Amino acid sequence: MLTSKNVVLFERDALGGSCINYGCTPSKAFLAAAHAAGRARQATKLGIHAQVEVDFSAVMERVRGIRSQFNQGTKRRLESAGVKVVCAEAAFTGERTVSGGGVTVQAPIIVINTGTSSTIPDIPGLAGTPYLTNRNFFDLQQIPPRLLVVGGGYIALELGQGMARLGSQTELIVQGDRLLAQEESDVSAVLADAFKQDGIGLHFNRTVQQVAYANGVFTLTLSNGKVLDGEALLLATGRKPNTEALNAAVTGVELDAQGFIKIGDQFQTTYPGVYAIGDVAKQPAFTHVAWEDYRRLKAILCGEQRTRSDRVLGYAVYTEPQVGRVGMTLEQAQEQGLAAREVTLPMAHIARSIEWGHDLGFYRMVIDTQTNLILGATLVGYETAELVHVFLSLMEAKATWQVLEQSVHIHPTYGEALPSLARLLVGDNMPTCPNM
Repeated sequence: MLTSKNVVLFERDALGGSCINYGCTPSKAFLAAAHAAGRARQATKLGIHAQVEVDFSAVMERVRGIRSQFNQGTKRRLESAGVKVVCAEAAFTGERTVSGGGVTVQAPIIVINTGTSSTIPDIPGLAGTPYLTNRNFFDLQQIPPRLLVVGGGYIALELGQGMARLGSQTELIVQGDRLLAQEESDVSAVLADAFKQDGIGLHFNRTVQQVAYANGVFTLTLSNGKVLDGEALLLATGRKPNTEALNAAVTGVELDAQGFIKIGDQFQTTYPGVYAIGDVAKQPAFTHVAWEDYRRLKAILCGEQRTRSDRVLGYAVYTEPQVGRVGMTLEQAQEQGLAAREVTLPMAHIARSIEWGHDLGFYRMVIDTQTNLILGATLVGYETAELVHVFLSLMEAKATWQVLEQSVHIHPTYGEALPSLARLLVGDNMPTCPNM
């Protein structure tokens, strides 16, 4: 049993980490406004013609207000729990010894959760320009008439589409041949279609060869010779681990070739008593994963036999349409030697989607044909970040796809289509009766 302990927290930046200060909290508050504007404009297909006026300064003031509220809440909870907070960057100065801000602490248990930060590409002319990353994006006061975004991952897509919906002419420069390259190709195709409907320019298989900045305007020269201008430049080209300042070698903590902390299945580093959780240890870069890392590490320290892999993980991308993901794709399952099968139901075949005008996307489920267990799901459509939890719970309970097929979901809802998706596995959407 883990008894009460004295805890010291070293924090070099704002309390709450990336999620509260420049990740989940501000981005989703920002997207609440952006998607409201986007939906209003796209309501013309429903017979609604709206004139949308965006007060960008008010949008961003609300975003920063929510961020501040959450940040202060974190501070109050730490204080009430008796945690000593040292507002300084810390480094190892000996075996299980950490120093920072004039404070040195030696402890039997040390947990590293320093996260990641933006990778800045080495592009001629970029250094010294006022480019944006997700770190300073939410400090914007005025909307740029034109925004250039370099990247094709979820940060680039969420913030890029958000700015487009708030009124900025947005161009995405993507090094690969599609958006969200880690997802299946038809996920990328749906998002590309949606982005084109929002008037976003897409430049695939392109890199930025040169950056120039003058008179408040960025000029990018692409690898195909095309030149793009914009009043703002957002870089979202990957993440790097925050381990440079740790001086980890002093206490025997090893890093991999990319600088991530090496850990075992119970979060232990290469030095006894030192653990690492979250994306600095190359865990999936999501807040709920870091939170669950903590819960499992706490259980392990209490003597429970938990591991970082004894859970079902999902995630979402908050574009519109959203992407909700859990488990494996068909290709991933087959690579593991599983006898897998997938079924797909287009959003355009779902009553609620037709009625509400949300026909972009699809629902997909992957199952093991030998055990009938659900291996994964990919949902692309309206509010699929909520719907994917149905699959998360079923998979955590080790339920078969028949449980979903036999469920009676409410009509007409988006969730109603999930049993219909499962019924594709029996080859008929309607029950049969030998007497009929």
